[in-house]
Amino acid sequence: MCMIENMDEKYNGITTYKIGDVAKRADVNKETVRYYEKRDLIPKPDRRRSGYRIFTQRHIDQIRFIKRAQQLGFTLSEIKELLELRMNANTTCPEIKSEAQEKYRDVREKIEDLRRIQKTLTDLIDSCSEEGPVGDCPILEALEGKNETGKQLRK
Repeated sequence: MCMIENMDEKYNGITTYKIGDVAKRADVNKETVRYYEKRDLIPKPDRRRSGYRIFTQRHIDQIRFIKRAQQLGFTLSEIKELLELRMNANTTCPEIKSEAQEKYRDVREKIEDLRRIQKTLTDLIDSCSEEGPVGDCPILEALEGKNETGKQLRK
């Protein structure tokens, strides 16, 4: 953490922001900004003599990058890796593509899992006659592993 003695020199002509402004511009809350700082996902901001953090547009842009990457399913750990690759002048486009391809494979696997879950739930719902006591409920029997569907869920 760097305390700025003469901010006019370092930030001459650069717009600076307080944490609330950054949060608002990046469409997150202040706690998210603090969390990203703690996780080293954004550069450590300098501090004014008063202790307030000094943020710049770079911080806002990086938070927006993080949010967009999260929308694509990247975890914060994966995003940190992407940011490190982004900051390394020796990183090549194929390296970034490889990260995206790996995420794509993960997403496809999750979609397949969700389809399997959807089919199982559909089968369970269809097997329920909506009559009889709770003890004869095929959905509960499946969750207890007492019928074929339930035995398949153990796999």
